[in-house]
Amino acid sequence: MPQTVDDQHNKTIDSNLVTRLKQALTSEGELLAALMHDQNTEVLHAALRNIALTPEHLLQLLKREDINPDLLRAISQHKLSQKHNITIALVRHPAISPTIVKQLLQRLHLFELLNLCTLPGQTTDIKMAAEQGIIQRLPQEPLGNKITLARRASSSLLFPLIKEGQQQVIEASLENPRLKEAALFQFISSGNSSPQTISMIARHPRWSKRKNLQRAILKNRHTPQIWYTQFLPQISIQEIRNLLFSSSLSTNQKGWIQEHLDKRYS
Repeated sequence: MPQTVDDQHNKTIDSNLVTRLKQALTSEGELLAALMHDQNTEVLHAALRNIALTPEHLLQLLKREDINPDLLRAISQHKLSQKHNITIALVRHPAISPTIVKQLLQRLHLFELLNLCTLPGQTTDIKMAAEQGIIQRLPQEPLGNKITLARRASSSLLFPLIKEGQQQVIEASLENPRLKEAALFQFISSGNSSPQTISMIARHPRWSKRKNLQRAILKNRHTPQIWYTQFLPQISIQEIRNLLFSSSLSTNQKGWIQEHLDKRYS
């Protein structure tokens, strides 16, 4: 049976694909780089098996936004993906799946994880995974990194930073516009606060007038006398009397409270 024009065309296409597949497996340098622009996914997968493939080839391929998630998964499993710049390019690719990103997070530096938390366009899952990665690293991080984190971190990262009770970290956190009152309330109510850190919060212009924080400060056994002088006049007599029965306050603190009551009634 004679060949039709379509048969001949298909043979030509098949022959061309075979040639490109062979080139993808065996080429080097610029010829292999040119194949990074091929529109056929089979050719690109074949290129990943080429022993001459370099990080530069992969970076070139990852600049393409039209590559599919399967190819991105294959790249993430390639030995060259251990290179830091390849990991970054993978994480930033718009077609990368959240599952693969989570697998790659452990390869990222601390502030690269922070960028994933704060930059727009990331999914909630990725942000949460990045935040968890940061929290897990906090105990081993030097003080300087924690201070920088405290200035830039998202609200959900600030309490894990604050609760360690380091004065310089808390000082930096207080200036972070993403800090929430609830995080400071939790910290003041915890056992990690100190007279110094309580005073930082009590004198801060943004936080000093928050009634809930004032009450938490008055209930903390580490609170210095000056803050009883400042805050007791702003709460009711009944609340002050309740403080006298608090088991968490020291004898000295209860004495200051009683002095205030005596003055109010004198």
